[in-house]
Amino acid sequence: MTTDSAARSASRSPARRRLQLFLVFVLGLVPWSVQTFTTGALTLLFPWGIVGPSTGSVTTITDFFLRFTMGLPDYILVWPVGVACYLVALGSTLSGALFDREDVRLTAAGLALAGVTQLEVARGFSIQPGRTAWPVGTVLLWAVAGFIYWSRVGGRDPR
Repeated sequence: MTTDSAARSASRSPARRRLQLFLVFVLGLVPWSVQTFTTGALTLLFPWGIVGPSTGSVTTITDFFLRFTMGLPDYILVWPVGVACYLVALGSTLSGALFDREDVRLTAAGLALAGVTQLEVARGFSIQPGRTAWPVGTVLLWAVAGFIYWSRVGGRDPR
């Protein structure tokens, strides 16, 4: 059985902080939503943009919201909110890795809220005829949030 101070020390170890930073960073590289169409086409929604693998098209999030803003449905407008939540979590984790100054509650909350936004994006896309959206990001964001939060809280160290 480990003592509280030993558990705290292990949860703040440089290897643990680097692992957490790696996991949060990778979340920015995986698709958060996968839309499949009855035609067989596929669209991937990343935190940084939209990719159409069959056409090779890439639309960055900034292009999408600065150039293609006419008549956007409400459900897509939560996408940048989720990205902002993710960036808060990434910043918190980066601060922990670089300066040992992370509030794990902020990291976990940012990831959890980003996951919630992706549920709304997937719901909105799925109500369109001929399209199904899979909230892959929600599952991954929540899994990493849970891992980070419970690994720290299990050691009774929310910092």
